[in-house]
Amino acid sequence: MPFDRPTPRLLEAQAAWLAPARARLLRRADVARRRSVLDLACGCGTITEELIRRAGGEVTALDRNHEALTDRPKNFRGATVVRGDAERLPFADGTFDLVFCQFALMWLDAPVAAREIRRVLAPGGALAAIEPDYGGMIEHPPEIAVADLWLVGLRRAGADPCAGRKLPSMLSQAGFEVRADLLDRVEPPSPLRFDMLAELPLNDAERRALEHARRADSALARAAQVVHLPMFLITAEVTEKV
Repeated sequence: MPFDRPTPRLLEAQAAWLAPARARLLRRADVARRRSVLDLACGCGTITEELIRRAGGEVTALDRNHEALTDRPKNFRGATVVRGDAERLPFADGTFDLVFCQFALMWLDAPVAAREIRRVLAPGGALAAIEPDYGGMIEHPPEIAVADLWLVGLRRAGADPCAGRKLPSMLSQAGFEVRADLLDRVEPPSPLRFDMLAELPLNDAERRALEHARRADSALARAAQVVHLPMFLITAEVTEKV
């Protein structure tokens, strides 16, 4: 089966890991005063229910995958659910005042998606996005390093593993006023990162390398390891419509 997205279990773990950074980002985007919010490429709604709790108005959840939209129906209670393409959004100009996405633009034609996001945002609206940059991964000791596997696996699956670093200039060119921060804490590494990597289309040699790193990881204490994935926390505001 072709790779589409991590399993719901891993998406939930990823969402929990990013919860503090996401809370800071959403506060910066004034989520509590936003009256119409789009959860772009929402998957199984892991973040949708959080947006429903925190937003000041209605939340719309969009994804192209029907199975994802129906896998966790409780996550969408209180939201309008739409099946659609993030690169051809089925909404009128100026529909939303906040668009949120997490690990989504790396899977899209980002300039096309940015233009669509800007189109559906009202004046004064904002995009809040969390996107990684696997090209800048820091791993120690070398026995646990799998950055090269992430790069090849994500590219083979159709993603841009270095999307994060490209977003500030790309969004500026799309007409946004951009602020970009980086995740500022190094957390203890989770062995679930290997499970997520294993879902990518790796060849046999790459899978053997992954299992070698997994075994090395399990033999080491968490305190003996450093694994840091650079994470871009983006707020991009629409100052006026063109």
